[in-house]
Amino acid sequence: MDRGQAHTLEGVVAALLLLASVIFALQMTAVTPLSASTSSQHIENQQRSVASGVLSAAAERDGLEETVLYWNESDGDFHNTSSIGYYTSDPPNTTLGSMLSRSFDQKGISYNLYVSFQSPSGKTIQNRVVYRGVPSDNAVSASRTVTLADDDRLYDHDLRRTNVTLDESSSFYAQDVGTGVYNVVRVEVVAWRI
Repeated sequence: MDRGQAHTLEGVVAALLLLASVIFALQMTAVTPLSASTSSQHIENQQRSVASGVLSAAAERDGLEETVLYWNESDGDFHNTSSIGYYTSDPPNTTLGSMLSRSFDQKGISYNLYVSFQSPSGKTIQNRVVYRGVPSDNAVSASRTVTLADDDRLYDHDLRRTNVTLDESSSFYAQDVGTGVYNVVRVEVVAWRI
C-alpha cells in the first residue's frame, strides 16, 4: 500500500509541476499592438484599401503620370531630391505626393513609393521615389500601372509640362522598349505602421 500511495503522490506532484510550467509560460507571453491578431489584420486591410484608393484617385487626376514624369532632365533625378535621387522626408510636389501625405503622414503610417519598369532586355528594374526605411513584417502594398508614350513630356518643378519628350530625354530613368509605347511603369506604394 505504501508503494501505491507513493506513486499517487508522485503523479500529483508531476501534474502540479506541469500545470505550474504552463501557467508560467502563459504569463511570459506578451501581446503587443504588433502581435498577429484579427485586429492587426483589419488594420493591414485598411491600409491596403487606403493605398489602393490613393492610387486610384491619383490616376483619375493624372497624378500617377505626373509623378512618374516629374523628372529633372538636367540633374537626372526627380525634382528637389538630394544627391541620393529620391525623397526621404517629404513626398514629391505632385498630386500623388500630396494625397500620400494627407492619407498616411498624419496617421503615423510610413510608406515607400517605387516605380518599376522593363528594360529593353526584359529585366524588371525598380527605382525608389520615396524611401522612408525598411518596411515592417506587417507592411501592405498596392500598385497601378501607367503607360508612357514616346511623345509624353516631362514636368518641371512647378508641375508645368516641359518641351522635352521621353523620346528626346537623355537621362530619364526608364528606357524606350520600342514596342509601340515608350514603357509601362508600375507605381507601387508600400505602407506600414510606425
